[in-house]
Amino acid sequence: MSASAMHADERPIDVALVRRLLAAQFPRWAELPIERFASSGTVNALFRLGGDLAVRLPRIAGGAGDVEREHHWLPRLAPALPVPIPAVLGKGVPGDGFPWPWTVHRWLDGENPQEGRVARPGRLAADLAEFIIALRRIEPADGPPAYRGGPLREVDEETRTAIGLLHGTIDTGAATAAWEEALAAPGWDGPPVWVHSDLMPGNLLVADGRLSAVIDFGTAGVGDPACDLIPVWNLLPASVREDFRSALGADDATWARGRGWALSMALIQLPYYRDTNPTMAANARHVIHEVLSAMSATSRAPLAAETGEGSL
Repeated sequence: MSASAMHADERPIDVALVRRLLAAQFPRWAELPIERFASSGTVNALFRLGGDLAVRLPRIAGGAGDVEREHHWLPRLAPALPVPIPAVLGKGVPGDGFPWPWTVHRWLDGENPQEGRVARPGRLAADLAEFIIALRRIEPADGPPAYRGGPLREVDEETRTAIGLLHGTIDTGAATAAWEEALAAPGWDGPPVWVHSDLMPGNLLVADGRLSAVIDFGTAGVGDPACDLIPVWNLLPASVREDFRSALGADDATWARGRGWALSMALIQLPYYRDTNPTMAANARHVIHEVLSAMSATSRAPLAAETGEGSL
């Protein structure tokens, strides 16, 4: 693995490769300026092409299937959503030694929000809730299963392995207790709905404190809506959590499962990316801290009520 790679099986991708692929398959764009775009993304490499386009190539074999998923579903989802999502303008095929399909998208302006630096948290929480609700309302009949649309127990083994790897880094006892509480929550018993399932800060774009676009739908599909509650822990401050929850109508079980998904993702990401993706690792630490702090506060609440402590 090279020093800049995040995965042992990652494919080397550079500007020269992108230009060769464009020249062979999309010559009308081949002479435009190409610049690698710094991103915390872990599955795809992103290049800005001219002023209005982006080229996106899978880093690993596991991301290759996302190309077809997005090519098929993005045009169907876009009209129903309140903010722009990527528009695929060209679907590339393997070539010049690159083994997977790839895409040319329309460029979407905006910046990734950062945990602890949300300028207008109430407004962003409302915008995110509006997006999630609109996505849920799309007819799910023939939608593919979402990557995180199933029960939490599907990632139990991987989550517990990650907790073991973090011994000495986090409070593994508290993390295990929080994880087991999430696992104990009742499962989703409603109809499957459309979910993005990867609403990480790196997949959100903001402008003037407002949500301006949502990107990377490689994990989107239908399933349990709990997985789209993860911005509560990876981005939004505690002051707007209840407003966000109320806007989405999340019951206790859904809230617990959403917290479980956020915790599981962070626990798995931290040992994997702490030496190769500082942004992802920092967000994972933030999530773990927020979840464990919230769980600790909840466990203290009955005692505070009994003693009269914590009253306003």
